[in-house]
Amino acid sequence: MKFLITIFQDEDGLYIAECPSIPGCFSQGTTEQEAEKNIQEAIKECLEVRAEKGMPLTVAVKQVEVTL
Repeated sequence: MKFLITIFQDEDGLYIAECPSIPGCFSQGTTEQEAEKNIQEAIKECLEVRAEKGMPLTVAVKQVEVTL
């Protein structure tokens, strides 16, 4: 399966990774590469837990346009 992720650097310098299509699926790392590797593992674990609990694996993620 393929998932979109977001990665940003927080005020302490850590890189925070999130998978928007899996609620609560976050991870972090000291580099972008480490954060990406860690979110891949977090995604696997989140999917396993959601499957065990009979929850939907993902939620809809949509793109919207906002005019500024």
